[in-house]
Amino acid sequence: MTFSTYPQGSCTLVGAGPGDPDLLTLKAVKAIAVASVIFADDLVSEAVLAHAQPQARIVHVGKRGGCKSTPQAFIEKLMITAVHEGERVVRLKGGDPFIFGRGGEEVEHLRAAGIEVTVVNGITSGLAGLTSLGAPLTHREHAHGVVFVTGHAKPGDSGTDWRQLASTARQAKLTLVIYMGVSGVVQIQNDLLTGLAASTPVAIIQNASLPTQRQALTTLGQLAATIEAEQLQSPCVIVVGDVVQGAMAWQASDTQTEQTGLTRAA
Repeated sequence: MTFSTYPQGSCTLVGAGPGDPDLLTLKAVKAIAVASVIFADDLVSEAVLAHAQPQARIVHVGKRGGCKSTPQAFIEKLMITAVHEGERVVRLKGGDPFIFGRGGEEVEHLRAAGIEVTVVNGITSGLAGLTSLGAPLTHREHAHGVVFVTGHAKPGDSGTDWRQLASTARQAKLTLVIYMGVSGVVQIQNDLLTGLAASTPVAIIQNASLPTQRQALTTLGQLAATIEAEQLQSPCVIVVGDVVQGAMAWQASDTQTEQTGLTRAA
């Protein structure tokens, strides 16, 4: 494909990470710092936006499940127009642009308009969330791989076959990381239980890496009940698999620390 050139304009899709500005990559910070226009998702924190130059124009184009969102086609139109006007555009997206961030769709539309796009990866919340609890996503004894999956299907799409995924996860020893699964958690739980044991460990992490982070450790059989009891809400990631035992052990050590009065290095 031959790209049209806009000598004064450019476009970069930047992963803002899970929210903690300390988890930004150096490349992300550099891209944000030189942007003249930033189109920022709803989940991008003000601490991340603080890396923008004072004169940069910041346009909030929030997209969050269950809330009124800026239409995707309109966001893409804004980006294309800004590049044509010679702006240094940064599309700032929570987590990683290419993991359920619609980054692929945006790149396709921008390229169709003759605009070459640079993509800067970010730490996805599914990784940061479980890491914050002291557990890995993979482990030689507990998980041979990890599956990132969305619990929110595109309108008109039948969505994930949770029953088949549960069977595959059991046979292949996979960790499941579910994004946007809170609203459909009852069906997700019921379907996963057809292939996974009710005792399978689960971690639910809300606002991963932010000061407002909340989490709960439970089992697959109690997943929906735990979300309701703890009043956990989007944005949440749900991690299903034996690797979560690491987080449970971490919590147990914290309890023992409190009981004995000992301190543990962070």
